[in-house]
Amino acid sequence: METSQADAREFAELVAELERAEAFEQRLRQLISDARDQLAAGNAAMALSMLNAALSDIDAATDVVTPSSRPTST
Repeated sequence: METSQADAREFAELVAELERAEAFEQRLRQLISDARDQLAAGNAAMALSMLNAALSDIDAATDVVTPSSRPTST
């Protein structure tokens, strides 16, 4: 029974991690789309600023990209 609860807990953690990663991907896709629109409108400085913000988001979200709590598989 304990293993079943542990499995359910791990499954829930993995689902939550996947949801966070998908939300992160959606935010980045939207930011890239917005930057592309700014470039198309001739606002290169604004597009560059938006892309720099995206890079900052990526740097700040390393726990989403590479979770530190899960042991590596062998």
